[in-house]
Amino acid sequence: MLQFLIVCPMMFLAGLVDAIAGGGGLISLPAYIIAGVPPHIALGTNKLASSMGTSVSTFRYLKNGYIKGKYMVRLAVLAAVTSLIGSTIGANLALLVSDAVIKNMMIVVLPVVAVYVLWNKNMGAPTEGDMLSERATFLVAMTAAFFIGGYDGFYGPGTGTFMILVLTGVARIEMRQAAALTKVVNLASNVAALTTFVINGTVYYQLGLAAGVFCIAGHYLGSGLVVQNGQKIVRPVVLVVLAILFIKVISGL
Repeated sequence: MLQFLIVCPMMFLAGLVDAIAGGGGLISLPAYIIAGVPPHIALGTNKLASSMGTSVSTFRYLKNGYIKGKYMVRLAVLAAVTSLIGSTIGANLALLVSDAVIKNMMIVVLPVVAVYVLWNKNMGAPTEGDMLSERATFLVAMTAAFFIGGYDGFYGPGTGTFMILVLTGVARIEMRQAAALTKVVNLASNVAALTTFVINGTVYYQLGLAAGVFCIAGHYLGSGLVVQNGQKIVRPVVLVVLAILFIKVISGL
């Protein structure tokens, strides 16, 4: 019962943050570990709950028309496919490494993300003449989806944040469209990784399903905030997520 009391409220907060700016795993995965769930089981269980939540925010973005027209639909489908492939590879690699590697991954990825967010002050705010060609945008999005999807399958925390940063900062996609595309990619990587973890028996279903309900609530509320406020709300939330991550790394969790 103590595991449920620790994990479920944190999953609501993780879903809220993840729907807005990605990075919900920075909150949820440490919560599982703090609650005493073994790291490999935590990865699988977290994927179950996050898949439930991500499906809700993805649907809400699609419903509000942020992925429409042949161009955006094709981009979303191709990015999702490459994310599926990358995540499957990453999840299988995760099953081969030790618990210590899983616990300490963020020490490696933190400096890169922190520097990039602080440097990229616009966070998707459109400017004249900053659009890439269609081919270049597809190349950036698919490459990012493969490698970030692989990271999501292997570990996960910060996946949505990384994807939003690439789509807005490199591919020059408008913030709300980038958030919607990120959710499609993230859902694909979650499903691929979850399938791998289910096959290998590393999912605690009771806790994962309960946490998933709280995650759904967080994603529903968070995606609504993005629809209303767009770019203005995203960068501050990303910076808060990174601050949480700094605390996590310093505390040695």
